[in-house]
Amino acid sequence: MTLTILKPGLMTTVQDLGRIGFRQYGVIVGGAMDAVSYRIGEMLLQQQPQAALEFTLAGPTVRFNCNAVFCLTGANFEPILNDRPCTMWKPVFAEKGSILKLSSCREGARGYLHIKGGIQVEKILNSCSTYIRAGIGGFKGRPLKKGDELPVRESVPSQKGKWGILPTNGPSFHQDVVIRVVKGTEFDRFTEESKKAFFQNAYKVSKDADRMGYRLIGEAPLATIESFNLLSEAVTFGTIQVPPNGQPIILMADCQTTGGYPKIAQVVSVDLSKLAQLQPFSKIRFQLISLEEAQRLKIRQEKALKLLESLISHSS
Repeated sequence: MTLTILKPGLMTTVQDLGRIGFRQYGVIVGGAMDAVSYRIGEMLLQQQPQAALEFTLAGPTVRFNCNAVFCLTGANFEPILNDRPCTMWKPVFAEKGSILKLSSCREGARGYLHIKGGIQVEKILNSCSTYIRAGIGGFKGRPLKKGDELPVRESVPSQKGKWGILPTNGPSFHQDVVIRVVKGTEFDRFTEESKKAFFQNAYKVSKDADRMGYRLIGEAPLATIESFNLLSEAVTFGTIQVPPNGQPIILMADCQTTGGYPKIAQVVSVDLSKLAQLQPFSKIRFQLISLEEAQRLKIRQEKALKLLESLISHSS
């Protein structure tokens, strides 16, 4: 029982929530860039987080070689199942031999294909996520290629009728956004002019944007009060570093575990999914909030996701 990749799309990889608890050994967390879309997809299939496919800007075409229930979340890649439009954000049944075609997304950047029972690949360090630079996880540690056969489990609808409680069009992913941050560990070592510029000016996401990081382009380079050397220290998804050229870099899901550039800010966790859905040349403005407010926002988000999970469970 398999899923055949007929057309790989762009940067299509197997992902879950990542490798938690191994950063002290230099192993990155990785996992789904848009964890909220990923988590909702798994909720809609009423299963614990399983291995799913993540794709960027251009989606894959796949053939189901067995009966399968699947769900699509994230950006809208205008899915077509057997030559007919396919709904997103709710479970869909595909009979054996069905072909799902995903094209390019008009807004947003990343989409997710969830399969009931998950993609059956081996877990490495408690995760199925693909870590491309190390060549581990997922399917052979790499992005998918034409002809790849991914093992899946056969599944059929548990009941007939309307599934899901989310609107079929899902959320909007704007490309001109405000991203909330807290102060980074070297924030006070930047000049007053640089700190003002960081929050007052808009930044453009450059073409050098991938799962490891987004290079930003701003009007004025940022500068520290004086030059200094830093020992490498821990960084994470959302850390904003400023290299010698003064143009910030936002570290993303596949970022390294340590870094030596000054850290001006840290993106709050509730805005990481919004960040993950930005295309190259999108515009970002940063807004400073307190750590306490960031924590309140995170708690509110988790409560909303728990409520959604409960509603999905009771609607089936």
